[in-house]
Amino acid sequence: MSEALLIAVLALPAVGAAAAFFPDRAGRLFGTVLAALAFVASLLLGAYSQPASWFAYTPAAQGAPPIVPWTSVDTPWVPALDLRLHFGVDGVSYPLVVLTTLLTLLCCLYTLWHVPTGGRGSTLVALLLVVEVGMLGTFLALDLVLFFVFFEVVLLPMYAVIAGWGGERRRHAARKFALYTLFGSVLLLVGVFTVVAAAGTADLVTLTSGSVSLTRNTQLAAFALLAIAFAVKSPLWPLHTWLPDAHTQAPTVGSVLLAGVLLKMGTYGLIRVAVGVAPEGARWASPLLGALAVAAILVGCLVCLAQTELKRLIAYSSVGHMGFVLLGVATLTATGIQAALIGNVAHGIITGLLFFLAGAVKDRFHTGDLAVLGGLRERSPWLSGLLAFAAIASLGLPGLAGFWGEAFAVVAAFERGGAGWVTLGVLAAIGGALTAAYFLRMLRKVTHGAASPAVAAPPLPALRVSGMELVAWSPLVVLALLVGLVPAVVLGLSAAPVQSLVEAVTP
Repeated sequence: MSEALLIAVLALPAVGAAAAFFPDRAGRLFGTVLAALAFVASLLLGAYSQPASWFAYTPAAQGAPPIVPWTSVDTPWVPALDLRLHFGVDGVSYPLVVLTTLLTLLCCLYTLWHVPTGGRGSTLVALLLVVEVGMLGTFLALDLVLFFVFFEVVLLPMYAVIAGWGGERRRHAARKFALYTLFGSVLLLVGVFTVVAAAGTADLVTLTSGSVSLTRNTQLAAFALLAIAFAVKSPLWPLHTWLPDAHTQAPTVGSVLLAGVLLKMGTYGLIRVAVGVAPEGARWASPLLGALAVAAILVGCLVCLAQTELKRLIAYSSVGHMGFVLLGVATLTATGIQAALIGNVAHGIITGLLFFLAGAVKDRFHTGDLAVLGGLRERSPWLSGLLAFAAIASLGLPGLAGFWGEAFAVVAAFERGGAGWVTLGVLAAIGGALTAAYFLRMLRKVTHGAASPAVAAPPLPALRVSGMELVAWSPLVVLALLVGLVPAVVLGLSAAPVQSLVEAVTP
């Protein structure tokens, strides 16, 4: 049963992509139904393949490999090249699988109510579902070549989403996104070839188990290539400059998937592939990764303090948040990697909600300029309250999802010890304070004070939050609370594989 559900999670959105061939309204409805079925299948996949309580901490057996799939499918793909269709799910990948299916479903639901100008809604839904297939395949692939294939599947449909339904400078943003991603793809391909040629296998379970020995030079070269490739996708400073343009110009649903899940492909790949396959390279590069992570946190925060446009501010905030994720990974401790994993999930939930709300603001007032917006609390208290909730969750208030990843990334830096890591932890904590500063500045400009002319102009009925918007946003509000109050829903699943990964990396 679990194998059938694993296949269904990938197959259902692929079938849903046929929505492009339906009439517009029927196509959007068809795609949304298939997205809903994929979400249900992802929930059942966890229930059937991991029946034990998700909240119980189950330590890994001594010497257990980092990847022990709950369930897997393994069949020949290209026998002559020993390539296999090897898919599986475990506690590291499963939260991201559920996050992917949920956000895609919410985006498809959103298109039933609102289709951005630029093309048919059914085509947009079909492209979103193809992006979902690529993201899910990346999280489920247990073959390195298969991982690369799915990693690249998202490029063209996301390019089309930005170029077809984006803002005035959409084509420039889409080209920039494509060029940066292709640059990362070349490095990823060379890194994959380096590992597979040296190891004689592309199987990730075998490569991360320690049964295949790669030379030190091979590991250093492979880790450098893979880390840069994943840094482009995440994106991590200083390879982040495609992100603000893509987010600002993308339609709301494109921004939600881009920030909510697509960026996580890079950080997931860094943990699962780069660190797992080349642990010696990870140890060698960890101080540099830590320094780059803190630079990303501080640069992202300072740039956010200077932003004057709502979506660009949220986009640049992702640079800082991904910096905390990288800092956690760089420590190579169980605390740090757990912080990175829960930070990934929390960022997807909260930033997805922020982009939904930023899109709602722009739809109503036709601007995202912070200097023009103002007094939203007086005219639309529901929208203002939700925006405040999402901002406070993103700045890391205890009890909400954003707290755990950022706080424990700093703890992990102190735990690693030494003057250098303690300094990085202190600087990261300062970045956390600056995060609060720029989000509170944003709320002061957008929600407080007397209503600006732009906010006062629309009639009150146009400012009300619709039922479809509440349907699309409510699950993210609930999850931000749930993950914040009960972090074991994520950490309980990943504890054992993270413990095994850290044991494999520790010399």
